[in-house]
Amino acid sequence: MTRLLFAVSALALAACPSFARDQIRIVGSSTVYPFTTAVAEAFGKSSGMKTPVVESTGTGGGIKLFCEGVGEDTPDIANASRPIKKSEFETCQKNGVTDIVEIKVGFDGLTIATSVADSDISLTKQQIFLALAKQVPDKDGKLIDNPNKLWSDIDPSLPKTKIEVLGPPPTSGTRDSFAELVLEAGALKFDSLAALKKSDAKAFEGVWKSIRTDGAYVEAGENDNLIVQKLEANPDALGIFGYSFLAENEGKIKAVKVEGQVPTFETIASGEYKVARPLFIYVKKQHIGQVPGIAEFVAEYTSTKAIGEEGYLADKGLIPLPADAAKESADVAKNMTPLSADKVM
Repeated sequence: MTRLLFAVSALALAACPSFARDQIRIVGSSTVYPFTTAVAEAFGKSSGMKTPVVESTGTGGGIKLFCEGVGEDTPDIANASRPIKKSEFETCQKNGVTDIVEIKVGFDGLTIATSVADSDISLTKQQIFLALAKQVPDKDGKLIDNPNKLWSDIDPSLPKTKIEVLGPPPTSGTRDSFAELVLEAGALKFDSLAALKKSDAKAFEGVWKSIRTDGAYVEAGENDNLIVQKLEANPDALGIFGYSFLAENEGKIKAVKVEGQVPTFETIASGEYKVARPLFIYVKKQHIGQVPGIAEFVAEYTSTKAIGEEGYLADKGLIPLPADAAKESADVAKNMTPLSADKVM
């Protein structure tokens, strides 16, 4: 009888082998990184399991690693400051990552900030487009290489200082969101570009997605803390990052008004601040049961004590989901409902 039980157990283990790795591995967005790190620390303290390893690789870089396949050499979870793209989803499927669980965890306001030593500044999306786009329309609507060197070249009411904006690289979800929420909206303020969108959507996309490479925009990597340090050193420069980094560095930097509104916890939550975006984690369902603690970690992440209005992530700058959306995220986490292809844009 003992031998029979041993044989059955051995067969069961062989049918569902566990990975040698016993620690959750998470990659992805630098914006989501501080929130996931806080959850990882809370999980490590309360669960008795190892604290997950969290790496800041940028959204695009993280999803690329996540989609490389199934197995202990690939990440279990990817942080993202934008939804997964259709091309990324298809890459995942091709590589055998067939059960991806998308969980919305909160909102973030994209922040344009400057040193507290700098004078206050207010910008429109159209002005930001004119500062950062590789090509802009001339007075006749013809696209030309961006000639603006000073902010005052765009509008005489703006400072007579060199345009220098420190921001994320192309692998960053923050960069993608900034382009969509600010640069595309700014481009559409020009009649010629609005007409181009109608006549040739692909050409229009090429205009608003192309950021100048002549030094006015400086790629500062995936380390948002480095941008904060550079803003302190150069009071005339502006920086782009998530709201949580503004909240954490209030004594060092301050927000630039965008369309007359400053990003605050209240203005982002209410929708008044128009440069906000949802934040996600993506879970590799095929790793559940292989790496211990994934389901429990996700349950901690979607709990009221973490992402609720009074949760510990709100203290770190995460803008909570409305109650119905928070319940939906908790349900998806509990049931581990895979993302379907028709839901991916």
